[in-house]
Amino acid sequence: MTNAPQNRKLGRTALACAGFAAGMLGLAFASVPLYDAFCKATGYGGTPRQGPVPTAVAAKPGDAMLVRFDTNVAPGLGWKFRAERGGVEAPLGETQTVFFHVKNTGPTATTGVATFNVQPELMGGYFVKVECFCFKEQTLQPGETLDVPVVFYIDPAVRADSNTAALSEMTLSYTYFASKNGQPVTAALERGGTVPGRGNF
Repeated sequence: MTNAPQNRKLGRTALACAGFAAGMLGLAFASVPLYDAFCKATGYGGTPRQGPVPTAVAAKPGDAMLVRFDTNVAPGLGWKFRAERGGVEAPLGETQTVFFHVKNTGPTATTGVATFNVQPELMGGYFVKVECFCFKEQTLQPGETLDVPVVFYIDPAVRADSNTAALSEMTLSYTYFASKNGQPVTAALERGGTVPGRGNF
């Protein structure tokens, strides 16, 4: 004779365990995009925030920060990559547009994707990208050139943070990698290495 109440209790326990396992699996798959979203929203680890154009400027007149641009191309991608200028004096709270010039100097069509970060990392929470070419694959034919913009502003709240209040300059750094399926690839990966990280994530 079976014990029906006990069997029902065991069934509920098994169902709860299965639900918990499914939930953990779903969380594991969601963790990467959630972490990316967290970095973009907070500027964690030197990741510039993403946001809309500011509607009001709340900065002292004349308060600005020098933003330097650092451009790199990883081995294995035959491109040239440079900013239209080495840096810009950016008034706090005002949007700035800077163009970057990319050229495929190789003999075949190639696809690249750019990773980025800011230095010092503490500026990640105050450097806000309105528009950026980063993490968008670009395919260039031999000799083809492309001008891509970055639109950004520096949140005036940078002056209210004791860690960043005295900063007068920062660096926005980009590196173009060869790309496969939207992911940056290096020569090391082709030989069995690992995919590089996206900036300082």
